Amino acid sequence: MMKKNVLYIGIAVIVGLFAGWIIFGNNGAESNSESTNSDAHDHSQETQEEVWTCSMHPQIMLPEPGDCPICGMDLILAETGAEGLAMNEIKMSKNAMSLANIQTTIVGSNTSSEKDGIISLSGKIAANEENNAVQASYFDGRIEQLNVNYNGQKVTKGQLLATIYSPNLVAAQQELLTAASLKASQPALYKAVRNKLKNWKLSDTQIDAIESSGKVRDNFPVYATINGTVSEVMAREGDYIKQGQPILKVSNLNSVWAEFDAYENQISNLKEGQKIKIYANAYSNKEFDASISFIDPVLNNATRTITVRATIKNNDNLFKPGMFVTGKIQGKTVKSEMLNVPATAVMWTGERSLVYIKTNPNEPIFEMREVSIDKRNGENYIINNGLQDGDEVVTNGIFTVDAAAQLQGKKSMMNKGKEVETTKPITQMRLEFSEQFTQSFKNIIKPYLSMKDAFVATDNEQVSTFAKMTSKAMKAAKTKDLGKMEQSHINKSIDMLDAIGNSDNVKNQREHFVLLNENLVAIAMNIKGANSLLYVQKCPMANNNNGAIWLSTEKDIKNPYYGDDMLTCGSVIEEIN
Repeated sequence: MMKKNVLYIGIAVIVGLFAGWIIFGNNGAESNSESTNSDAHDHSQETQEEVWTCSMHPQIMLPEPGDCPICGMDLILAETGAEGLAMNEIKMSKNAMSLANIQTTIVGSNTSSEKDGIISLSGKIAANEENNAVQASYFDGRIEQLNVNYNGQKVTKGQLLATIYSPNLVAAQQELLTAASLKASQPALYKAVRNKLKNWKLSDTQIDAIESSGKVRDNFPVYATINGTVSEVMAREGDYIKQGQPILKVSNLNSVWAEFDAYENQISNLKEGQKIKIYANAYSNKEFDASISFIDPVLNNATRTITVRATIKNNDNLFKPGMFVTGKIQGKTVKSEMLNVPATAVMWTGERSLVYIKTNPNEPIFEMREVSIDKRNGENYIINNGLQDGDEVVTNGIFTVDAAAQLQGKKSMMNKGKEVETTKPITQMRLEFSEQFTQSFKNIIKPYLSMKDAFVATDNEQVSTFAKMTSKAMKAAKTKDLGKMEQSHINKSIDMLDAIGNSDNVKNQREHFVLLNENLVAIAMNIKGANSLLYVQKCPMANNNNGAIWLSTEKDIKNPYYGDDMLTCGSVIEEIN
């Protein structure tokens, strides 16, 4: 009996263990699987985590979109990958491109070809204003019915356009009926009433019909006087209109205008009557001949272009207003390596002039390029070297592209390469000044701080006044016993102060203020015991986004480089006791 009990217990234990394995073992496997999947998922999320930054403050890196805590600008998505790029190439996301409104221009495409001197102009088709007509109402009244009520509708001469109820016309009909009964005795009155109705464009037939019927008409028709296409509906059904008020604008599209934009450097190659070949995107295999009929005598200051117009016959109605077209004209053959680029495409950093070019026409990939500038031509710069005809340069949002380069550790305006690493920071410069100069520094810093406050207020006259006072104080300081490096900083400071004092342009003054502070801050940081507490403050956006410093007795930021535009942009980077 005992053996049987032991056997039964053993069987029960085995069954229990087997059932436990089925229940808990599988769950454990599932749990492990889920854990593995979860881990994999988490890692995936980790690798795809987005980083948002400020185009003007690349040091800002946040995990979600929002506003920059320094300047308040919208954050952009930082590019996290740059596979397959050259050493100095950067790739931006399409989202960042869109947010920053980055635009590019192909240089050299608007100048004469070296091969055949052909000038290419871009333009649009427009309605020929000479063929436009306005259909107006000849009498006051309310539009009871408008038969033509949308743009593009065809109208023919004599077509009924609208029906108008006119109280004045009703009264004039009553006068006509009264005058008709008295025409034998008062023919002059009768004639005057008929002429009144004729002035309102009622025909003799209409007037005779009113007279013969003896009944007054409430509504009168308005008929089209020309053939054409409705280009603008200027009134709606139910509107009350005055005499002479337009109802419709009708365009005759049998001929249209091709209007092109021509740049300053192309004007000398253009003249009225000159032959021009026109190509439309809609008809890629067709070429249309025309002649220049008008050249605008006034240059557009915003675009630095003039309007060139050619009249095209459009009997087949091929050309539609708003259609893009290209015009080609035979110009003078010009061989030159100098190219024009918009001024917005160039960044300045001391002695360097920089542009960003798009290296891949199909991808948002950019590379910084140093260029040599000849001179400024209106809103453009003439480039001596550094660019080639056909290069695509960034003309809008260039600082955003540069910020992206900084984030990716590529060559940028602020990062010249290895050269930057050898440059000693201002805060680490070691200078030695005599006791005499140290005592004189108190007289220097006082007008300097007043000049800084004038910059904050954007008061160019006060800036000039205090710059001259600061320069005078620095020139009076004893510098004879100082070393070569110390004297160099002082002389450079005096040069910048004189430049600020002799200028009445606050933008120019601020440019010299940047260089002044690079020297004066280094001096101040090495003066022992002559200063009350001074703060070295820095705005990363100033100096073409290269950053600029200044001195202040207040810890709170009041930006001298932007004034009220960005008063609190900056931070304290050092304290001087």
